[in-house]
Amino acid sequence: MSTYKKSVAAAQDWWFLYRKTENVTIFYVDLQPHEAHETEALECLNREEQARWHRFRHARARYEFSLCRAALRSILCHRLNCSNEELSFGTSKYGKPFACVDGVTEDLDFNVSHSNRHGLIALAPHGRVGVDVEERNPRKCLDGELQSVFTRNERMELGAVRGKQKTHLFFRLWTMKEALLKALGTGFSLDMSRIEIPKALRQGMPAGEFRFPQLPAVRWWLENLDDPGFAAAIAYELGAAGAAETWKIPA
Repeated sequence: MSTYKKSVAAAQDWWFLYRKTENVTIFYVDLQPHEAHETEALECLNREEQARWHRFRHARARYEFSLCRAALRSILCHRLNCSNEELSFGTSKYGKPFACVDGVTEDLDFNVSHSNRHGLIALAPHGRVGVDVEERNPRKCLDGELQSVFTRNERMELGAVRGKQKTHLFFRLWTMKEALLKALGTGFSLDMSRIEIPKALRQGMPAGEFRFPQLPAVRWWLENLDDPGFAAAIAYELGAAGAAETWKIPA
């Protein structure tokens, strides 16, 4: 098992700033196989994380986890002005992780997503944030998934296009829904087919405001991060802090 490093500066070899706005900062993590990077990354993880790494059966899952987690540790240590040894993670009721420094929970929200060669890490100093990235694999764009994931209007629009158009629309909608659910932090306790992406965003507008029908008081900013190499989206909370505590997930 690797030795735990108190410093994570080496993690900068495989991640970089992807995009920054007033409300959210996004980093890209290069997840291509790289033995030296994975060795360095593994040494940045604590014993619990290293044990988790060993439990993964497949090599891809191992290096995706180690490279993303080491990059996350480096980014958070810089933002929270702490050492790697002081940084730890907890999880919410629905499994969304949060950062702690010396056992004290920090307000900075973050979210991580990865798909094959691509990883994204999003940070938001105020409110909740969710990010999703997906490689556009046409084989995943299956009609059988439409009923359980998309609303009637979304299914009609997907049914009206073919080929690359359908693949791009499928993953645009998929990543936006995933980003919203991850930002909300309730996992899949909320049915994706009950969330309809606003028409303007479905038809190509890059960003806009969104409200969950079950939680109308809270405003979210939803943005398509369309990239030639992958589909991605970001969602973050704009206002009405505290309103989330009044909403109960349906049984």
